[in-house]
Amino acid sequence: MGRVRVVPERSAPSHRNSGGARLVRHIPIALTALALLTACSRGGEPDSSRTTAPTGERLTVQITQIPQIKPLAGEVTTRKQAEALARIPGILLDLKVREGDEVTKGELIGRIVERRLDYEANASAAQIAAAEAQATNARAALTRVKYLYDRGFYAKARLDEAEALARAADAEVRAARAQHSASASLAGEGAVIAPATGRVLHADVPPGSPVTEGMSVATITAGAPVVRLDVPQSLVNQVLVGTRVTLMDGSELNGRQGNVVQVYPAISGGRVRADVEVPGVAADFVGRRVSANVEVGSRAGITLPRKFVSTRFGVDYVYLLGKGGSAVWVPVQTAPAADRNRLEILSGVSAGDVVTATSPAQ
Repeated sequence: MGRVRVVPERSAPSHRNSGGARLVRHIPIALTALALLTACSRGGEPDSSRTTAPTGERLTVQITQIPQIKPLAGEVTTRKQAEALARIPGILLDLKVREGDEVTKGELIGRIVERRLDYEANASAAQIAAAEAQATNARAALTRVKYLYDRGFYAKARLDEAEALARAADAEVRAARAQHSASASLAGEGAVIAPATGRVLHADVPPGSPVTEGMSVATITAGAPVVRLDVPQSLVNQVLVGTRVTLMDGSELNGRQGNVVQVYPAISGGRVRADVEVPGVAADFVGRRVSANVEVGSRAGITLPRKFVSTRFGVDYVYLLGKGGSAVWVPVQTAPAADRNRLEILSGVSAGDVVTATSPAQ
């Protein structure tokens, strides 16, 4: 009997097994990519699971009183402004100053002339001459009468009359001279004098213009420069003498601090004026508008120095120490504080927590 050879049937390759083989081959590649991604993520965002003990300055979080800030508008000005006024009516013959010039108290800055005063001065001078001539004649007559009286030619009444006429003539001379002095003094009132030492703010009257008595010819700064705030009447009881003010001008004045030195006791248009003395503010630009942050009270809150807060990709973190001395990264919500070197912490930490200024050791 012949042998029968059995040939095993070759089955078709399984797609399921081939797919599994490819998956097994890709597993090492996926693990490698995951490891690289994890390593990259550690450099961009704090790892909240890190518990290595930190080194550096530590601070215990405490609740303090945080100033309430209100933004207000202000203007650079001076405590006082002096007006150089015309003391007589007439024509402004000359004006020696312009806006921005420095002047000294008592300095001659202009002159006003009035032709009528010149005529009056000439007339008074003529009256003096006439009175002196009459006085000379009266004294000569008195001398003659007295000579004849001594020799018995005139009675005592005639001598008394001559003496009275001489005294009247002398009085006329004194009156004429006084009138002339008054006219000359009035003409001298045409000089425009600087009433204070400072800088000329306005000198708008051109020479040759007619002026009236009491008209302002020039405006001059007087006193120290200040920042004058417009305070709403709702804050009258909160903005007091001594209140701290910080300028937020965006220029060289930005960040300068001062204190309210005077609150004017009058309300105009629903606002009150308050003067603030700020070191470093000069009167070079009187009228300059500025913005200011005014402290109008306080509230309880938490602030930290900026060096205790780290910002990564727009998120603020602090390094919070745990009970065992380890540290974790904790995201916090912050806001600007009145002190530019500190930040207010709105959420993320509580009073009694301990934070450190440096990151945990790697």
